[in-house]
Amino acid sequence: MERTAVNPVTWSAELGFNQGEVVSGHARTLYISGQTAMNADGKPQHDGDMAAQLALTIYNLEAVLTDAGMSLAHLIRLNVYTTDVDLLFQHYGVLATRLGTAGVAPTTTMLGVTRLAIPGQLVELEGTAVA
Repeated sequence: MERTAVNPVTWSAELGFNQGEVVSGHARTLYISGQTAMNADGKPQHDGDMAAQLALTIYNLEAVLTDAGMSLAHLIRLNVYTTDVDLLFQHYGVLATRLGTAGVAPTTTMLGVTRLAIPGQLVELEGTAVA
């Protein structure tokens, strides 16, 4: 797989995401449903704790990638949904660091929403990966 970043401006790359990416030569595409801070039994975890929810949400996203034989390095698109944008920005470094360690800067959109499907959840990550 070959990835080519498309950044007509440079500020986004400094924040850890590309404006666009051209992907060619890939054989598989994985569309990842929104992942939240749920345990393996489907029970919500860390009510009201953005930092803990974000960490578990990233873990759950990686679990889907791993189960498909991929890693964060294959992530080309990441949608971030949160009920509190300002609070998420206080902890966003956790996600940015994980992506940076994987050497990836996926195209990203962050949206503030009124609520997520599961009451008490503060953040949800949805992605697309290619290999």
